[in-house]
Amino acid sequence: MLRMANYDEATELDDLEQQDAEPPIEQSADEEDTDTEPSDGPVDSEDAPTSAQVDLGLLEAMLLSTHHPLTAGRLGEVLGIHATKAVRGAIKALNQQYEEAGRSFRIEQVAGGYQILTLPAFGEQLKKLHQKEADAKLTKAALETLAIVAYKQPVLRADVEAVRGCACGETIRSLMEKHLVKIAGRAEEPGRPILYGTTKRFLELFGLNSIKDLPQPEALLQPRQ
Repeated sequence: MLRMANYDEATELDDLEQQDAEPPIEQSADEEDTDTEPSDGPVDSEDAPTSAQVDLGLLEAMLLSTHHPLTAGRLGEVLGIHATKAVRGAIKALNQQYEEAGRSFRIEQVAGGYQILTLPAFGEQLKKLHQKEADAKLTKAALETLAIVAYKQPVLRADVEAVRGCACGETIRSLMEKHLVKIAGRAEEPGRPILYGTTKRFLELFGLNSIKDLPQPEALLQPRQ
């Protein structure tokens, strides 16, 4: 049975920030800027490693051994390669091998990193396979609330409740406990109410690289052919 929440938003902010705040993760120089290659560094020298010199077996093993996306910088760090361009080239080579072999998966860019995912063509069958597990994790109310937060973020709880037509405080708290929703700040209006948004974990769970990759309303309204 769900516990009914009875607290004001000021207290909610203090409680939730303590429960859901995650410690900052120190990033290496490669992780902070994986897409920019220094013009005067070893990346552009003749001795810089190429994608052909990357151990594809090790790279594949690293991606298979984690449930979270790994940045090109992190992969290069373990591979002993400072040129993220070579890592991205090796990922492209692996995907080409997968395609030529007719494999059911490929390496995709998710939440700023890389992860091995199954192809969309198998989505319906896999959805049936994992439906019970998914239902146990997120209720219909939670999915509806999460969708509203995702599309309208940063959004007030009052706005979420206006769309759903019911109280959403407990549902939002549950989503925060699952690290799918976070406190995104406070609104510039009387009382400074809390604003909510989605997390990096949300992107990982739904296979998105950024919020911009969410299906747009225009596409959702188009009839299926």
